[in-house]
Order: sequence, then C-alpha cells, then structure tokens
Amino acid sequence: MDYELKFHFKLYQNYFKQPLQTSHGVWSIREGIIISLTNSAGVTRRGEIAPLPWFGSETLAQAVKFCQQLGEAITKQEIMTISDHLPCCQFALESAYLALTQDDLVRSSHTLNFCYLLPAGQEALIAWQDLYQANSTTTFKWKIGVLTLAEEIAILKQLHNNLPPEVKLRLDANGGFNLTQAQQLLSVTDGLQRIEFIEQLLSPDKFTDILQLSQKHTTVLALDESVASFQQLQQTYRQGWQGVYVIKAAIMGFTTRLRQFCQNNDLDVVFSSVLETEVGREAVLNLVQQLDHPRAVGFGVQHIYNKPLTRL
Repeated sequence: MDYELKFHFKLYQNYFKQPLQTSHGVWSIREGIIISLTNSAGVTRRGEIAPLPWFGSETLAQAVKFCQQLGEAITKQEIMTISDHLPCCQFALESAYLALTQDDLVRSSHTLNFCYLLPAGQEALIAWQDLYQANSTTTFKWKIGVLTLAEEIAILKQLHNNLPPEVKLRLDANGGFNLTQAQQLLSVTDGLQRIEFIEQLLSPDKFTDILQLSQKHTTVLALDESVASFQQLQQTYRQGWQGVYVIKAAIMGFTTRLRQFCQNNDLDVVFSSVLETEVGREAVLNLVQQLDHPRAVGFGVQHIYNKPLTRL
C-alpha cells in the first residue's frame, strides 16, 4: 500500500568564512532546503535540496515552488515520479524516504578518506599545512583558472614540491581553460608525480578535445561539469570516456538509479560535495560506502563554513 508521509520543508542559508573564488565567479553563501518526511509511527527523516544551477540543476526558486505545491503529504509513488528537471528534489525526497524505510543504511563515515579543498591562489601554500596536521589527509584539491596560467603554474610547482611525498593533489579548472592553456598545463603536470588528476580542463562542449587530451597525456583527467546530470553521465559513458567521473550526487537525482549505473558499468568515480549540510552529506556518503570505491571523496569542506553544519 502506498501510504502518505507527512512532508515539511525549511530554507537555510550558510555563509562561507571567505567567498569562494572559482572560474564560475565568486560564491559567498550556500542556500538550500531541508525537507523532512514523517511516517505514521512518528519517525522523521530528513533530506536536503542543495541546488547548483550553474551546473544545470534546478534553481532554489524552482525547488521552493515544488515544495510549496506538495502541500503537507507525499507518497512513495509521487516521490519516484518527480521530474528529471528537479534532480535536487529527487535526491532529497528519495534520500529521506530510504532513510525512513531501510534499516541497513550505513551511518558512519569514519572509514572514508577525504579530500580537502584548498583556497585558490597563493593562500594554498600555507593552508595545506594546517589541514594536513588537523586531519592527516593525504589528498588535497586546488581550484585553478582563477589567476593567470603563468601565476598558477608557479604556485603549483611550489605547492607540489612542499607537499609530503604521500600526499596527492587534484586540480579543478571548472571548465575555465581553452585548448592552448590546457596543453600548456598538461606539459607541466605530466612531470609532477603527485597530481592525482585534473578536473574539467575544458568546457563541457569541448568533449572531443578533452577526450583527445586524455589519450595524449599521462596526467589523468576527470570530468565534472560534463557529467553534472544523470543523463550527461550516461551520454559521456556511451561516448567512450575512460577517465575519472566526478559525481555530485546531490544534484544528480535518484540515488538508487545512480548507484545501479555506477555498479553496472564499473566506473572510476569520485564523489564530490556541492557544499551541502550534514543532511545531504550523510546521504551521499551512505551511497559512497555502498559502492566502495578507493579514491578519496571530495567532502573535506567543513572548514570553509562559519559554523558547524550539524546545527541546522
């Protein structure tokens, strides 16, 4: 029987300690929605809608409109028929439903390895030290495409030389490079042993170029913006991508569908944060543990917020 669950939602705002500099622009505040489902026994579980519209998800306004239209109750059937145009809503509602109905969900993330986000530019040369000492992390991520290429290559070489030998470094271009810049960067990173991979060197519409770069260079390349939706993930796989897939599960819709696709096709995946709260984070990390992939997950981001995210 498809019984009704009580539905409630609440908007939130979280300010970053410092605005994040990316090739998409400056990001100062994370806004989203915490939803809750309550069954007839009074048990409540939460989910999170954390839109990232510049990655192709719905906007916060669209998500709010959807939640308002639901009213005070929803059924499983209604959850599973949420439109693909609302992937963050799909993720939030299904995550809460699964948490409410499945007893075998993994609740602990202490066995996972985390990749920690470094600030852009020169600040990374200092910031890694405190993060390394506090978290014993062996993986960092550094966003590039913010300064000039020459400046970033100089910083990269210094950062690479300063890192302990066991530490790996991921670079994230957010699709901000042109082909010439990408080739120049790869000519450098091919000689740097601690580079784990580079995310999204070129914009998503340059798939053929980035595929050819991945075949010509020893630096491992990863796709991020190119696989921002479940439909894009399917298409990119069919087009023959054999590099890393960076998956932002919180904006990719139903987690059961995503899990099945990753398992069926044995993808080399890295799960990455969209700077969600602990609610969305727990749902994604549960999925990560079910898939059991060896790469560090991109969820070492708590240090960029002004307050602990568990207080929501």
